[in-house]
Amino acid sequence: MMLSRTKPATGPGSSTPAKDQKKKKKLPKLEDFLQGRDYTGAITLLEFNRNTGKGNEETDFWIAFCAFHLGDYKRAMEEYERMTHRDGCHPDVWTNLGCCYFFLGMYPEADRAAQRGPKSRLQNRLLFHLSHKFNDEKRLMGYHQNLQDIIEDQLSLASIHYLRSHYQESIDIYKRILLDNRDYLALNVYVALCYYKLDYYDVSQEVLAVYLQQQPDSAIALNLKACNHFRLYNGKAAEAELKSLQDMASPSFLFARDLIKHNLVVFRSGEGALQVLPPLIDVIPEARLNLVIYYLKQDDVIEAYNLIKDLEPTTPQEYILKGVVNASLGQEQGSREHLKIAQQYFQLVGGSASECDTIPGRQCMASCFFLLKQFEDVLIYLNSVKSYFYNDDSFNFNYAQAKAAVGNFKEAEEVFMLIQSDKIKQDYTYLSWLARCCKHNDRKARLAWELYLKMETSAESFSLLQLVANDCYKMGQFYYAAKAFDVLERLDPNPEYWEGKRGACVGVFQLIIAGHEPRDKLHEILQILRNTTNPQVEYITRTMKKWARENKVPV
Repeated sequence: MMLSRTKPATGPGSSTPAKDQKKKKKLPKLEDFLQGRDYTGAITLLEFNRNTGKGNEETDFWIAFCAFHLGDYKRAMEEYERMTHRDGCHPDVWTNLGCCYFFLGMYPEADRAAQRGPKSRLQNRLLFHLSHKFNDEKRLMGYHQNLQDIIEDQLSLASIHYLRSHYQESIDIYKRILLDNRDYLALNVYVALCYYKLDYYDVSQEVLAVYLQQQPDSAIALNLKACNHFRLYNGKAAEAELKSLQDMASPSFLFARDLIKHNLVVFRSGEGALQVLPPLIDVIPEARLNLVIYYLKQDDVIEAYNLIKDLEPTTPQEYILKGVVNASLGQEQGSREHLKIAQQYFQLVGGSASECDTIPGRQCMASCFFLLKQFEDVLIYLNSVKSYFYNDDSFNFNYAQAKAAVGNFKEAEEVFMLIQSDKIKQDYTYLSWLARCCKHNDRKARLAWELYLKMETSAESFSLLQLVANDCYKMGQFYYAAKAFDVLERLDPNPEYWEGKRGACVGVFQLIIAGHEPRDKLHEILQILRNTTNPQVEYITRTMKKWARENKVPV
């Protein structure tokens, strides 16, 4: 059944009485947008007012303010610059313009603009940070003395401590502020970042979780969480965290997209490094360092050196990387100067009060002593951190070399055999040290000889052959010494190689007579001797054959 309406849908009787007529949509006010930190909405309203002729100088000021807080420092700078060209410009505009220049990396311009502004706490904080950027210690301390016990000044002080790698001092300031201001949740991100820098990745995760419960789409917090996962687990786990941020399509994603692109390269072990990192070198400080690491992994030491040679190191990571690059270049070019520079950088980090008890600090001291060839000292430091690097091929390579250098060949061989990297296992240094270990351990000269046979003909294989020949001779492994000297003599008719072969062959013969070598090796020794046209061969072979006939040994 159909029921008729009591009132028409449209027309005079369609509205409810006076009550509904009073309901009108309220236009949003600027204060509402600012209170809700909706700076995009605020700019939209402000631009509407300006374009409809309702704008004034205050409108321009608020547009610049909102652009700055959105991270659009270029837009904010342009707005403030236009204000400075007007008569009667408000003096605070210069300080605000200086802040824009600072965030755009235009530090000299920021300094000049700030100096034109009136003395204020904001101006002092800006000049304090600029002094750090200019590395002007005296000026820095001057502005430091002007800081007061207010939150903004203390946060600035904490950030400078962070930038100077004084992470514990930063944590102390942040925690002190949090005690009285529990609702300042963002400080948990700063504390977590400090713990990350101190290598306390699990603690960093716990502190970070407090903030992420309230702000689950924060790009900075999720990026830090991903970095913690990278350190605690692997690149795949870290990338999964960043993917969740991208899937959210969070407004903060755009703000941090350069940082995220950079970190994805790191998480993917350098994939896309040459496309992503070069444009970010002057944007993200770590981009230069990670590009240097990429070049080192590609064995492009010259490119790595060119990229870092003019960098004045200020953090332990920069000192370490400059040390590694100089050490690599010094070894590649045989340059004592670069090796000395590397040794000094390693010693600076390893001997510093803040780093001496850290894992990187101990590795640095080990590297310093390695370059000085003080291998007993190398082992003291490597032994203290080896539990952290059981499956690390680079660590095991250096650890095994140090073991072998002090004569501990058995343990050295065991560590060498842990290495999985094909690149290292094909390296001449690896092969030569492993060959030396094999010859010292249970008379494994055969393994050393087989290492040579697996190599392609090259200057390095020739060097390894010389090593096998001489070391086997010294160890009394005359059979493989004879084989090695025989190949050497055929490659280079040097009289010294004949002398080595002759001595080795006679040595094998003596061992056969003593019953320490199988008699059937005599036939091979005679063949090795016949490869030489030296007149001494006839006398030696005649003696060997006579003994063979008398002892009924087939030759």
